[in-house]
Amino acid sequence: MAKRKPEAEAGNRPQKQAKGQGQKQNGKGGANASPAAAAAAKPAAAAPAAARMAFSTALAGPKPAAAGAAAGAGSAAAASGVFKNKEKVLILSTRGVTYRYRHLMEDVVSLLPHSKKESKLDTKSDRGVINEVADLKNCTSVLFFEVRKKQDLYLWLAKSPEGPSVKFHVANVHTMAEVKLSGNHLKGSRPVLSFDAAFDDQPHYQLVKEMLTQTFATPKKHHKAKPFFDHVLSFTIADNRVWVRNYQLVVPPDKKKTDPDNASLVEVGPRFCLNPIKIFAGSFGGATLYDNPDYVSPNAVRSAIKRKAAGKYGSKVAARDRRTEHVAAHPLPRNPLDSIFKGEEGEEEEGDDAGSE
Repeated sequence: MAKRKPEAEAGNRPQKQAKGQGQKQNGKGGANASPAAAAAAKPAAAAPAAARMAFSTALAGPKPAAAGAAAGAGSAAAASGVFKNKEKVLILSTRGVTYRYRHLMEDVVSLLPHSKKESKLDTKSDRGVINEVADLKNCTSVLFFEVRKKQDLYLWLAKSPEGPSVKFHVANVHTMAEVKLSGNHLKGSRPVLSFDAAFDDQPHYQLVKEMLTQTFATPKKHHKAKPFFDHVLSFTIADNRVWVRNYQLVVPPDKKKTDPDNASLVEVGPRFCLNPIKIFAGSFGGATLYDNPDYVSPNAVRSAIKRKAAGKYGSKVAARDRRTEHVAAHPLPRNPLDSIFKGEEGEEEEGDDAGSE
């Protein structure tokens, strides 16, 4: 059996063949070959060697000079302002979430192709575990749906692991399956974020706007995102709350050229309202940067409703007691005619007793 040649000889074989082909071409050309043709033949012969050198360099790693050149190119790209968005959003909830809030979370997941969904969190007190989960999933933002008493929904919007974080109370929840709106857009398409001008009036709204932008804006050229825009996410401030709406961008089919004046918006869903409670400097905690003075907890609202119902019953009992006291303090005068019939009845009763004897 013939022995295998070493890898070095196998690697030099294309170079020998290239040299042989170059000599044959030079021999055929002879003296009639022009200097330009000869000069063109030399780079063609050196091309396989250059490709082989590039391939071997890629396997063995760049030389120190090449590494320095690459570092210089990277610094030049950084100086030119090239930025690649690697934003990822972690979405999870607590145990005890109701069906409506779970459907809302699923709708938010469908709107964010760059999100990663995690299983339900067992604890409601130790929220620092969420930062560890976000680190394992390589996520920089967190949407945490916290449900209390199976009826109150709180949404945590946090930047992991250093913060800041915002705690919202979610109200007026309507999912896509519930409202049954006529709008529809492609899943995974990038949204156009529309913010109310009131976000620029106060500092805490400016911070909320920046966090919403980094969370809901799908990164460009994401592998799960579609490379075009066909829906609009609207964030509007009214009554010191953030109202979220999702609209489809509809273009008339008879128009050959897209014109913003001809396009219309059709609501898709979901729709919900975010009432900011507190803004913290850290992720799920830390120093309080903002505290909403107009916020009233749902427990206080339910307690006020119960007190009002209890007060209504108490007023009825008090009115009945006052009536009883009034009747006892002001008895009616005695009617003299009342004793007439009572006397006759007494006499008949006496006659009956005598006959029996």
